[in-house]
Amino acid sequence: MAAVPRARLLNLMKVQCEIFSTTYNPERIRMGNKILRQRLKGPSLAKYYPPRGPTVNTLEKEFKSLHLETINEEAEDRLEHLAGVKSRGKGAPKKKRTPPTAKEKQAKGK
Repeated sequence: MAAVPRARLLNLMKVQCEIFSTTYNPERIRMGNKILRQRLKGPSLAKYYPPRGPTVNTLEKEFKSLHLETINEEAEDRLEHLAGVKSRGKGAPKKKRTPPTAKEKQAKGK
């Protein structure tokens, strides 16, 4: 039995792709068409979780035009805690404001 020429097989494959509306890919390069044809998952995932309720910050931003005084206890507690930690010397170190000098660069290299 004689082998079928490659050109004829490629031609057949091209016609097949047109008929079944698939992508013609004779080199069989991975192109991700299988993934791209799938339905998007984002909208269904977003619907699964309930919408977030309002927070003190969002309410404060919404009613900023009314000049209402709001109290965010969580934020105040956090700031109070950070002040206490800092007073004991356990807080985050201060950021450097100047670029390192030649001596500091040399010390790091050793």
